[in-house]
Amino acid sequence: MSTYFQHKTIWITGASSGIGEALAVNLSHTGCTLILSARRVAELERVKARCQNPENVYLIPLDVTDFSAAEPAVKQALSINGKVDILINNAGVSQRSLVKETLFEVDKRIMEINFLGTVALSKALLPHFIANGSGHYVTVSSVTGKYGTPYRSAYAASKHALHGYFDSLRAELEDSGIRVTMVTPGFIKTPITLAALTGDGSPLNMEDKGNAGGLDPDYFAEKMLRAVAAGKREVAIGGFKEKFGLFMKRFFPNLFAEMIKKINVR
Repeated sequence: MSTYFQHKTIWITGASSGIGEALAVNLSHTGCTLILSARRVAELERVKARCQNPENVYLIPLDVTDFSAAEPAVKQALSINGKVDILINNAGVSQRSLVKETLFEVDKRIMEINFLGTVALSKALLPHFIANGSGHYVTVSSVTGKYGTPYRSAYAASKHALHGYFDSLRAELEDSGIRVTMVTPGFIKTPITLAALTGDGSPLNMEDKGNAGGLDPDYFAEKMLRAVAAGKREVAIGGFKEKFGLFMKRFFPNLFAEMIKKINVR
């Protein structure tokens, strides 16, 4: 693993399972200080116990949709080492419902978790990054942040929004020493679909075939962290089908529009 992370303070949201957990365990071997956030304290404790040097792992319970909690959380994070070097925005929720069957309140909930929660915490930390003339935002999006698919309308919208927001932030602040890396995963074998919201807001409570056959989260985390250390502005990590979709959407958008109608992503 790159020395880029050594001696840095790295804050991960959505750290209680899946990609966030894999990132925490991988980073714990790099000589950094970790701050882990999520709603479920017991699960954060479990992840901390899996980390090397757990004495260098700190927990800040956080619900990203409680926007008023962002600034107090930043103050708490800064009290640990006096700094945060990297914020990994990983908290999020998925979706499995058709547009016509999805309540507006569910659309709103997904945007609050995936987009506005990320913006609230990132903006609360921004004055610290600006004052230091350094800092690195790493935001976990999705290939659906590049193209929409059936059953993912609000999810895709929230991920598209992240790209627009952080591309703008990068354009404004990269010359000031603040980095932005956008990560677009394909299917990763995590429990994210269990909590995916259906049309009425209830969780799906089942694993879908796409995620079940996805990349191993530890393998994904290693590839993602290599890209972050290399300073990449954007990286896509996934299987052939997801990357093929990105290619088709970019170069053959009309053909892709016909293909995506037939894809089985339920």
